[in-house]
Amino acid sequence: MSRFQWGVVAVMVGLNALDGFDVLSISFASPGIAADWGIDRAALGLVLSMELIGMAIGSLVLGGVADRVGRRATILGCLVLMAAGMLGAATADGVVTLSAWRVLTGFGIGGMLAATNAAVAEAANGQRRALAVVLMAGGYPVGTIVGGSISAVLLGSYGWQSVFVFGAIATLCFVPLVLWFAPESISFLMHKRPPDALARINAVLKRMGHPTIDTLPAPEAKAGRASAAELFAPGMARATILLTLAYLMHIMTFYFILKWIPKIVVDMGFAPAAAAGVLVWASVGGASGSLLLGLLTARVRLLGLTIGAMIASVALVIAFGRGQSDLQGLSLIAAAAGFATNAGVVGLYALLARTFPTRLRATATGFVIGIGRGGSALAPALAGLLFAAGYMLDSVAVLMSLGSAVAAVALIGIRRQPAAAD
Repeated sequence: MSRFQWGVVAVMVGLNALDGFDVLSISFASPGIAADWGIDRAALGLVLSMELIGMAIGSLVLGGVADRVGRRATILGCLVLMAAGMLGAATADGVVTLSAWRVLTGFGIGGMLAATNAAVAEAANGQRRALAVVLMAGGYPVGTIVGGSISAVLLGSYGWQSVFVFGAIATLCFVPLVLWFAPESISFLMHKRPPDALARINAVLKRMGHPTIDTLPAPEAKAGRASAAELFAPGMARATILLTLAYLMHIMTFYFILKWIPKIVVDMGFAPAAAAGVLVWASVGGASGSLLLGLLTARVRLLGLTIGAMIASVALVIAFGRGQSDLQGLSLIAAAAGFATNAGVVGLYALLARTFPTRLRATATGFVIGIGRGGSALAPALAGLLFAAGYMLDSVAVLMSLGSAVAAVALIGIRRQPAAAD
């Protein structure tokens, strides 16, 4: 791994951090929105789900696009969509308008997740691929830590709209970073072979410190258009189905914690800025879980680590639901729950990168994330309906923790799936 390769990984970590903030910006702003517009928990739960619906559509549609036109072009297009959605949310004057802008933001985020997962897997060598993907996925909680800290300051002085304005500016700042530091991957160029493939590959090889090549090697097979149908071909179907189920169920538990922490804390009598601080602690735990899982991949099997994280997630989400009487206790249990839930998510991303080959990697990631995020959009809304129906936090937490339990069982079924050979 050259410095240039690690630099590409760093850009992808930053992009996933941006995703983390953009997704949770609505959580940081939700107490202010509820107060300004006088909406109840059930309506707020629907608003909190909107970008998850957009992410599902974006992952399904743009994952395939990333396998056809390239990871870099897809990432740049998604940045534009995300910035537009964030600026639009800052100008929203009602639930319907805000929901529409959040769907657009989610559409861009969904495509970004599929493209960055493929890009970082192809920037890394085989030995460091799992670590690189885990580090990339670990950017998500880092984004919520940094963004949450800034949001706490903004909410102390300005309205909830300032959170979205900050997110739009941060999103646009990544456009030049991608243009300068993240060229298209050699694996993609070798597979698709556009007319200028040789020149572009040699430019990347020079930046990596490797000798250039005079001609492209003979292709192993004709480069056809990636299709979601190939995910269900013999040898792929089992992994596709089980990874999709695992992602769908675990991400529901994950988003219950992240989406509802601010509103739960405010309802306990704390200020919105303090609620954002508790969510930051959940993200600190998530970043720690990502880092620890990444370090352990060199010594412990990735699948076993991921299953273990999901089992821990069940226990800690239930513990979170038991509640705490003070802000310090809330912060500690939120950090512990964030540690386990996020470790499970990054483990799933690494499993996706390891399981599918170059020609299908973004399509597969987009499919799994799309189906998973589409289903997970039910999580905030379901929790909101349960709260509105009179269920207490402890009961809701037990029910929402079951997603991680089902995910762990699903992953046990893929233990014999071989790694992809690029």
